[in-house]
Amino acid sequence: MNTLDRKLGFLSSLPLAVVLIASFLAPMAVVALFSIMPAKVFSLANMPDFSAYSVFFKQGYYKSLLWSLGMALASTAILLLISWPLAYGMAKVFGRFTLVLTIAVVMSLFVSENIRLFGWVLTLMKGGLIEGHFRAWTGVGFDSPLYGVGIIIFGLVYVYLPFMLFPLAQGIAMVPDDTRQAAYDLGATRWQVLWQIEVPLAAPGIVVGSLLSFVLAAGALAESKILGGQAVIAIADDIETAFTFGQNWPLGSALSMILIVIIGGLALFGVSKVDLDAIMGRKR
Repeated sequence: MNTLDRKLGFLSSLPLAVVLIASFLAPMAVVALFSIMPAKVFSLANMPDFSAYSVFFKQGYYKSLLWSLGMALASTAILLLISWPLAYGMAKVFGRFTLVLTIAVVMSLFVSENIRLFGWVLTLMKGGLIEGHFRAWTGVGFDSPLYGVGIIIFGLVYVYLPFMLFPLAQGIAMVPDDTRQAAYDLGATRWQVLWQIEVPLAAPGIVVGSLLSFVLAAGALAESKILGGQAVIAIADDIETAFTFGQNWPLGSALSMILIVIIGGLALFGVSKVDLDAIMGRKR
């Protein structure tokens, strides 16, 4: 009976699976093929040419990639630190109030990312909500924190908080209370319980949340444009420019493939270290 159910499930999901795989692979294949075309051609009917990849080093596009990866790494580390206490509370402390917090965090996703970032621009700009009111009350003004690396990382942390928070809460929920209590009974300190029990057992949630946050942040564009004022050029900005203003599809495709390979490699490495059955609740 189980074998028959599995066959029926496989056959019923096969058409949609084929459509999803084709819709994912087809654009990737086109981008991969354009990345080996000569510069500024708009057809695949040309002799392969890897010149677009050499431009990556000759014209310094690797600097944009390093900036994007560095800011993504910094924002992911900050997200892990600030999300842990809230995720712990949602998993172990708040009880029914967890649902209220979940709805509150999810509702932030109902508003466009760009609109939320422009809201921060109006709040933090010179003469904006904070500086304007502070200067009106005290007569003393201060420089805006906009248009720098710090505010871009703040924007990444602000936008991608849910993608770290929920997997982390799921991972912490997997830590058995009996294990933690047994450690306390044996004389373990709070830090020993944290580092030797909670962090290792919550590792699947930590890895999934970190991967989601890092991958999304590495390919982010709006934060560097709206909050950073392009003080730092992200690799996604270079890709957009190559495809639009530059009209150089092979260059944009080559930059995209480099980013995809790096991010894909990191994601596959991280996923290989995660027990997805355990975090999805299919195995105890």
